[in-house]
Amino acid sequence: MSDFRVFCSPDSAEPAEITLTSEESHHLIAVNRAHLGDTIVAFNGRGSEWICELTADRKNAAVLKVRFAQKMPPLPFEITLGQALPKGTFMDAIVRKATEIGATRIVPLQSERTQVHLDSDRQEKKIGKWQTAALEAAKQCGNPFIPEIQTVQSATAFLEGAHDYDLKLIASLQPGARSLKTVLKDFSETNQRAPKKVLWLVGPEGDFTPAEMSTSRSCGFEPVTLGPLVLRCETAATYALSILSYELQNA
Repeated sequence: MSDFRVFCSPDSAEPAEITLTSEESHHLIAVNRAHLGDTIVAFNGRGSEWICELTADRKNAAVLKVRFAQKMPPLPFEITLGQALPKGTFMDAIVRKATEIGATRIVPLQSERTQVHLDSDRQEKKIGKWQTAALEAAKQCGNPFIPEIQTVQSATAFLEGAHDYDLKLIASLQPGARSLKTVLKDFSETNQRAPKKVLWLVGPEGDFTPAEMSTSRSCGFEPVTLGPLVLRCETAATYALSILSYELQNA
């Protein structure tokens, strides 16, 4: 894989040449110090990649000559992370890790114990920041797909409206929560296949409230334990996505 990856949105599906935005150009030329003739992989975040040669090293409008194009296949499953908003910058880290692991979409949730409350202006800025974090992570790890980051939603409303999934999981500290391996085994035995579309909810500091957990059960969510220790929410999200992705890849 090339050391240089850039994001682009070409007008044509088969471009002969790609001119990068000012931001992407500056990062490629000034930050990463790419030189004329270097191989650059340009990608659109939706699975299309163009293997290119840097032919103009302008810091505000670098130009790439396309050598050939390739379409990268998506993972054989989709994982959606519903994440209750944590304090501080932890959501940035969660978005980065979710991108590296291959999550399809990320839904920020406002739960009863969420201490972060965003008005419309702050929400728009935050979503822009999370989209940037996802893009940077995709460049770094070579993921040709950038996850969709939805607007902040009420956790209860999201629970009640979550229908289009094969399997719905919620990380739980409560007694009776089962292991992921057991839940997946039961699903496979019942349906004679592994799940293709999975939703996993992770709570805020202090976890979801008993009322929210009750709503999740009535909406078909399966409580899943992440082990005997109480994890910070950013650790829980990374751990949950990692073990789920591993199990689905080996199903």
